[in-house]
Amino acid sequence: MRLRIKVDGWPRRALVLTDTPRPNCPDCRGEGGTEHHYGDHTGEYAGTDWDVCPCWDNTRRLVLLPLPQRRRHTADRDPWGPAGYSDEPPF
Repeated sequence: MRLRIKVDGWPRRALVLTDTPRPNCPDCRGEGGTEHHYGDHTGEYAGTDWDVCPCWDNTRRLVLLPLPQRRRHTADRDPWGPAGYSDEPPF
């Protein structure tokens, strides 16, 4: 198992300890899987399938530290107005 720490955003932001693909895997060359592009009935590109390599378990993860939610700024709220800071000049 090759562990690393990363930030995961689903279902809630957290620092997680997760497994990584084997870097010298002959099947996926360390990418964790292979892509297969496919087309529709006209031959145009329609999407990509991802096959996960057996050298990696992408579901194995351990939450180390939940992170706080980011504050979202609303466009209609004035941060310098009466609901935020004072609107009087500093001099």
